[in-house]
Amino acid sequence: MQIKVIKHRADYDVAMQRLHALLDLDPQENTEQADELDLLLVVIKAYEHATVAPVTIDPIEAILFRIEQMGLTRKDLEPYLGSASKVSEVLNRKRPLSMAMIRKLHKGLGISADILIEEIPRYMPKSDYSLPVSV
Repeated sequence: MQIKVIKHRADYDVAMQRLHALLDLDPQENTEQADELDLLLVVIKAYEHATVAPVTIDPIEAILFRIEQMGLTRKDLEPYLGSASKVSEVLNRKRPLSMAMIRKLHKGLGISADILIEEIPRYMPKSDYSLPVSV
């Protein structure tokens, strides 16, 4: 068992091949192969974290996907978002999701609250976030 830090894509490919081989073996806990598997996962995760951009999920796309998945319509969102006009504004990114909406969507449709909370709402132009410059 020789695990090394992954510095290049070629190292990553070799580590992934070994990972798959170990997973196919399905090693028992507290064995050398199980320890190797655990260490390999640590170095692979570290490399991926350093080289792969995190995936962000658009909250509105998540809502649209979920209602399609459940066979619902925009009208069915009214208990979660409010009136038909509020549903339209939210889905067209003209109104942000409120915390009450997020709670209702999470509880009623099972959408992760983490997905529904955005750091910078996409419905507002980025320039609205600039700080005033004092002269």
